[in-house]
Amino acid sequence: MTPATSLFTPVEADLRLLADNLKQLVGNRHPILFAAAEHLFGAGGKRIRPAIVLLISRATMLEQDITPRHRRLAEITEMIHTASLVHDDVVDESDVRRGVPTVHSLFGNRIAILAGDFLFAQSSWYLANLDNLEVVKLLSEVIMDLATGEIQQGLNRFDAGISIETYIEKSYYKTASLIANSSKAAGLLSEVSRETVEHLYSYGRHFGIAFQIVDDILDFTSTTDTLGKPVGSDLKSGNLTAPVLFALAEKPSLEVLIEREFAQEDDLEQALALIQDSQGIQQARELAAHHAKLAIEHLAVLPPSESHQALINIAEYTLSRLY
Repeated sequence: MTPATSLFTPVEADLRLLADNLKQLVGNRHPILFAAAEHLFGAGGKRIRPAIVLLISRATMLEQDITPRHRRLAEITEMIHTASLVHDDVVDESDVRRGVPTVHSLFGNRIAILAGDFLFAQSSWYLANLDNLEVVKLLSEVIMDLATGEIQQGLNRFDAGISIETYIEKSYYKTASLIANSSKAAGLLSEVSRETVEHLYSYGRHFGIAFQIVDDILDFTSTTDTLGKPVGSDLKSGNLTAPVLFALAEKPSLEVLIEREFAQEDDLEQALALIQDSQGIQQARELAAHHAKLAIEHLAVLPPSESHQALINIAEYTLSRLY
């Protein structure tokens, strides 16, 4: 299987520059923020979101070099994503993310919440300085969507009655909105046609949904070491994802376990066994494949290039993580 980073070859140098810039942008104000920035933007992290922004920028600029505004958009995208992770980890009380200690486990909740707030505020300031009102509106909407997704997830905990449509909507808010709107913004900065801009948005939307579904499947099929968190931890916390929702249609006894919030001993183990014994994971795979295919179809408007091909490869790679 190709490692994610080798998919980013056309923008490898751009991503190195991005990592250095982010540490400087965030960290030059205060030693604690510098330590947090060093921790967040140092090693680790797949950088898929800024890579997509940079690849779209290169795929739409072709003969010309990408502009400082394209680079700043990629930095803003990673800042918004990172701010949401810092806050998510506080809400979820996660001590590690991908095997690395979280900001709140190192610096405490107070600093983590303020660091997240600072990143959101700083990304908004840099966004305003792009001097493009449409791009400002798109990325401001993302920050609202992230909060909406988290609230929706909190309200729907252990609710076995939620539909696949509600789950897709939440996945859009939590994951796909940032990828979709930053993809569209990259096209706007390249001044491509309105039609192309909408296709770029749809690429990001479908890619983001596929990406989230794959993550949710891995919560059941991967190992604790690979995930950097216990297997089935989403289910345990009452976050019902595609494999569970599909399994519920097939295994009515699963609903009883969820409704009582796995209160009895072995409830969680029983629930995991029922999901494994159902078509839930397979149906979720098919749903992810459907969205990845739609994402790739929306790229047809772009002329052939190395960056265009990389965008296709990233969508295919997302599915390959399952096998």
